[in-house]
Amino acid sequence: QDAFVAFHVDKLLVSKYLKPLQIGELAPDEPDVEPTKNKMLVEDFRELRTTVEKMGLLKPNQLFFFLHLVHILLLDTAAWLILFYFGTSLIPFMVSLVVLTVSQIQASWLQHDLGHLSVFRTTKWNHLLHKFVMCHLIGASARWWTLLHSQHHAKPNCFRKDPDIDMHPFLFTLGKKFSVELGIKKKKYMPYNHQHKYFFITLPPLLFPTYFHCHTFYIAYTKRYWADLAWMLSFYIRFFFIYGSLLGIKSLLAYYFIFRMLESSWFVWVSQMNHIPMDIYYDKNLDWVSTQLQATCNVEQSLFNDWFTGHLNFQIEHHLFPTMPRHNYWKVAPLVKSLCAKHGIEYQCKPLLTAFADIVHSLKNSGELWLDAYLHK
Repeated sequence: QDAFVAFHVDKLLVSKYLKPLQIGELAPDEPDVEPTKNKMLVEDFRELRTTVEKMGLLKPNQLFFFLHLVHILLLDTAAWLILFYFGTSLIPFMVSLVVLTVSQIQASWLQHDLGHLSVFRTTKWNHLLHKFVMCHLIGASARWWTLLHSQHHAKPNCFRKDPDIDMHPFLFTLGKKFSVELGIKKKKYMPYNHQHKYFFITLPPLLFPTYFHCHTFYIAYTKRYWADLAWMLSFYIRFFFIYGSLLGIKSLLAYYFIFRMLESSWFVWVSQMNHIPMDIYYDKNLDWVSTQLQATCNVEQSLFNDWFTGHLNFQIEHHLFPTMPRHNYWKVAPLVKSLCAKHGIEYQCKPLLTAFADIVHSLKNSGELWLDAYLHK
């Protein structure tokens, strides 16, 4: 299936694990595509996939990723050197915070590449460097991220299958259909008609320093990811040792919490601009292309946008080809646009600030739909 092909680099290796699961072959007169799926679109996408492979667009440019790692390490070092050379007064303190935040968020984009096996040609090296970047440089579990993010890619914006939208309905009501449904059922966990206002002070600044902090350790411990836990502890030992030598305990804790809030805000705005404004509902069991296109949109390309978003401005191409190195997204984008045009599928691409504003607009609209259904039906 297309999802299997999309997720795996070494298909011969992983196919060995599927043999015990085979229960037989389809009869010659049995359809090989379910009625809910667009057979012509499936066939055309598979042709596109073959073209992409022949063009070499799934092969990584390791110099690109090496230079990206170098600039992360330089920024990480610079954040400490600023405090070391210029002292811990307000201005050096704030400048150091900004530099470390940039280093951390860029490390987040790199671990994303490694988690998708798109940096090295061998799975082993991707996993090894993933632990170094995610666990040691960032302080979170690589296997925890892979567990959650794989589910997101398999069924984006599908309620109860995509963990990225588990905030519905307890913190936010997402999607037009869900909002009306929640209102009709007279359910109210939060004042959803104000969710576009409290979004600014909840999810963006607090996701990392609160929920993610606890959840990554909880999953790593309960699932016995001992190697990840050891790598994660190395981050905290390094951080509190090198910054603790310069800052008092109160300043150290404030420094840590503030940079986590800044990192969280950056991450949430970028990661949600492609998904929250899109269709959110139960799984409709559509074909791979339709599933991804209904849940994702793009942001216009520029050198700044590419760097600022870790190339997640090409969210459509990333979701269709999750193992593709991000430096090749722009090359496959015209082919994806042509495929969408041929089958009458909307290919959304918008300016960066518009994408950010659409998050707020979609939350506002969802909240109003919920309130209307709650009061009048």
